[in-house]
Amino acid sequence: QLQLVESGGGLVQPGESLRLSCAASGFSLDVYAIGWFRQAPGKEREGVACISSAIEFTYYADSVKARFTISRDNAKNTVYLQMNSLKPDDTGVYYCAADNHCHIGVGEADPFYWGQGIQVTVSS
Repeated sequence: QLQLVESGGGLVQPGESLRLSCAASGFSLDVYAIGWFRQAPGKEREGVACISSAIEFTYYADSVKARFTISRDNAKNTVYLQMNSLKPDDTGVYYCAADNHCHIGVGEADPFYWGQGIQVTVSS
């Protein structure tokens, strides 16, 4: 079965950190661009970080630049999103997705695979 599974979400206070993981089964992540998207209540889904396949360029939304870092471990078939200095505005459901290109910001994205999503809540 081809799937992406996110883990590592939860409830944290402002200023704290979380690391999300996106593990693939049934296919290899290394041939895809892997993006992290988030959707807050009442808002459009937006791409916040992406890592390309071969050369591993990284891309970030302005709202997370310098706080979030995306990386991949092809040996573990996993992509990570390290989130530091978290803010309440970072709250939402985070999804990873595999595609042939990166997508940052809002607007329709139609990747090949989506994960099921994981909740991240930043609140005091």
